[in-house]
Amino acid sequence: MQTSSDSAFELERIKRELADSFDEELEMEMDENRLEAMFADLSEHPEREQIDRRAYFRELFRLQHELVRLQDWVQHQGLKVVVIFEGRDSAGKGGAIKRITQRLNPRVCRVAALPAPNERERSQWYFQRYAAHLPAAGEIVLFDRSWYNRAGVERVMGFCGEDDVEEFFRSVPEFERMLVRSGIILLKYWFSITDEEQQFRFNMRIHDPLKQWKLSPMDVESRRRWEDYTRAKETMLERTHIAEAPWWVVEAVDKKKARLNCIAHLLAQIPYQDVPKAPVTLPDRVRHEDYIRHPVPAEMYVPDLY
Repeated sequence: MQTSSDSAFELERIKRELADSFDEELEMEMDENRLEAMFADLSEHPEREQIDRRAYFRELFRLQHELVRLQDWVQHQGLKVVVIFEGRDSAGKGGAIKRITQRLNPRVCRVAALPAPNERERSQWYFQRYAAHLPAAGEIVLFDRSWYNRAGVERVMGFCGEDDVEEFFRSVPEFERMLVRSGIILLKYWFSITDEEQQFRFNMRIHDPLKQWKLSPMDVESRRRWEDYTRAKETMLERTHIAEAPWWVVEAVDKKKARLNCIAHLLAQIPYQDVPKAPVTLPDRVRHEDYIRHPVPAEMYVPDLY
């Protein structure tokens, strides 16, 4: 029979476990705070005042719960979902993707972040390597950058010719309409930041040894070509904003608001319901009288430093 002290102990264990499940988001938040605290001139950026932290966490956890419900519905109904995240370097795409996937099953919701094409891929139909990552029934795929590389970095950096870009703009509407006709739900988000905000975020990365790996030579060059990227973005949005797969612009100077707004909008695009689930009951563990647990040699243990 369980005593009151046993119940109190179990309750405390449950509380610790729940708190631990939130720690990943808290650690990411602390990391961002540490990064911004490195700059003494933050007072020159009053516009960086962000949404109240308590309100942010409360709403984020609520939305993540809804994402789990959506995931269950997608799996139950055999839906196929593609979400594209585009935007300038440091616009916050990765942070939003992390918060979306944080509580989800990686077998249902996965991220496609393709590297630069190799020699063989460059000789293929342009969309071929992206098509290989499209979802099957019951899957969600988040593209951290996508086939729109051709309209952005490839065009601005001269990795393709204008004829290639023009063919891309002719093909994209047909390609995306084909995806939608095949039953794929296609959502496209552009994360928008200001010139000053990108400068600020790049400076943070330059001065932080834990973030410097995020700043590639291509990123540095993109800073110089801000206006070229702006023109390329404007053309891209104009020529690929179609009824079947419209673009949605996320104001992303405030990272926290951007994440909440993007997740809330995503949830609103796919009607979902609770999925009926059979109750789960843990069976009694089978015990055998002749079983003896053998000790693990001490030298096999990881040193207990903490």
